[in-house]
Amino acid sequence: MTKVSIDTIIIMKRPTYSELYQKIKQAKESVAKNKVMLFRYYLIAADAFDLDYNFSEILSLLKALLEEMTPRDYAGQYPPQRSYEDELFRSELFPFAWMSKRLGCRVYLKFALKEGEMWLISLHQERKNTKEE
Repeated sequence: MTKVSIDTIIIMKRPTYSELYQKIKQAKESVAKNKVMLFRYYLIAADAFDLDYNFSEILSLLKALLEEMTPRDYAGQYPPQRSYEDELFRSELFPFAWMSKRLGCRVYLKFALKEGEMWLISLHQERKNTKEE
């Protein structure tokens, strides 16, 4: 028989709606302060072409997309997956997928927060058979 404690249950329920709301808020604050890092910017730039936006407008686009996003759009694991990449090692990853009014399609956006900066990891049209990449 496996024992399950209240601590185990709490960990499994993460992230909560409130926590996701706070992560989105922190991401908005980072964008407003121009504290955005692009992880593998060349992939984000390539996906910009498919989403039909000018890559030079990434900050204003992020601002608009973060305004659309809600905790209900969370598309990640419970608890959140952690990065194994050197720059973001052990940082929690927060993927979201929703129907974007700004871009007119289902969008997948994944970010991490580290030391007051939002790290944009993915921004592309949602791909079938891929809930989280």
